[in-house]
Amino acid sequence: MPTILLVQGWRLFFYLNEGNEPMHVHARKAESQCKFWLRAAFYEIEEDWSYNLTPRLRREVRKIIFDHFDLIVGEWNSHFKGQRNAKN
Repeated sequence: MPTILLVQGWRLFFYLNEGNEPMHVHARKAESQCKFWLRAAFYEIEEDWSYNLTPRLRREVRKIIFDHFDLIVGEWNSHFKGQRNAKN
């Protein structure tokens, strides 16, 4: 599970066995965790699920994902090149 980014206590990462899913990123900070779908063509994100995510933490992680959107998309494409749905 490669770590993409460590910022403000958040660890953003992928699971290597999830390259068959549409593009997404997992995030964890202390006891909070979540998964966001990434729509690279539209520069959009959508929360798939979360655990122990307060409204403040939700805003914080969304901002981090948007601030580093291109990096995350690039890392996804690098790790999952050639796999089904890797460029979604």
